[in-house]
Amino acid sequence: MSGTAARDASTPSGAPAPFARKAAVRSFSVDGTEQVCRDFAPVADDDAGLPPIFMVHGFRGDHHGLLRIVEALPRHRVLVPDLPGFGAGAALPGTHDVPAYTAFVREALADLGMGPDTVLLGHSFGSIIAAHLAAQSPELISELVLVNPICEPALEGPKGITSKAAELYYRLAAALPEKPGMALLRSPVIVRGMSMLMAKTKDPGLRRWIHSQHDAYFSAFANRRVVLDAFRASISATVRDVAAQLSMPVLLIAAEQDDLGSVRGQRLLAELIPDAELQILPGVGHLVHYEKPAEAADTIEDFLSRRHI
Repeated sequence: MSGTAARDASTPSGAPAPFARKAAVRSFSVDGTEQVCRDFAPVADDDAGLPPIFMVHGFRGDHHGLLRIVEALPRHRVLVPDLPGFGAGAALPGTHDVPAYTAFVREALADLGMGPDTVLLGHSFGSIIAAHLAAQSPELISELVLVNPICEPALEGPKGITSKAAELYYRLAAALPEKPGMALLRSPVIVRGMSMLMAKTKDPGLRRWIHSQHDAYFSAFANRRVVLDAFRASISATVRDVAAQLSMPVLLIAAEQDDLGSVRGQRLLAELIPDAELQILPGVGHLVHYEKPAEAADTIEDFLSRRHI
């Protein structure tokens, strides 16, 4: 069971309420490594017939980052693994790139007994992984949901300079001796700076909680190689790369103020997907999963209800 405090931002102070759903912690093996997944049963027994949702978190996060959306989807069974090398997930023996993470999701779906009625959800870097899995193995899932999808190459346009600077940071951390390299990656000042850049909410209580989440979980990784590999993967691929190959219904939940994907880019992505529905949430950036989880969950429920009548 996770002891994380995920919260409801509707509380007066903006500080979320305690996370209530309990999970079974399930282990499975991938390439000889032990991996971990949280498995949340539906809150009510009469909701057992609804499709399960398998979620893939973003870069430098772990399952904690998606718990507020899990809480807002009580009618569904929800499974959230830690990606290999992050959280409780062991590092893989090879490179942690998009093909490796895609293979991980495929193996997880099989090992955890997930059927073709499974809804696959990915947030941020997880949207790239989820989209590539869906394009390669459409028979494994029924619908695809992408939250804050990566719709534009990170090295192109105005954000290219920021992405290149970030890559230099991760390369430097990997090149330094072990102790100073890890200290650089886990620097509280840098982690807080990243958090401040991403958070768009004006609610001081919610901002404090977001910063505390990043402080607690943004440095939970196995080693420096994993972080550098995963960062390079996150800036070298997009959902757009496989958009035309997505044959299942796809829900895109984008954000009006997302620094990693413009509204124009999200609309262009939606046009490339044969069966896509795009919802743009106002007043939020790349942290939809923290700042507007209830709105995201309502959008997901509406999308699925029209397909599972």
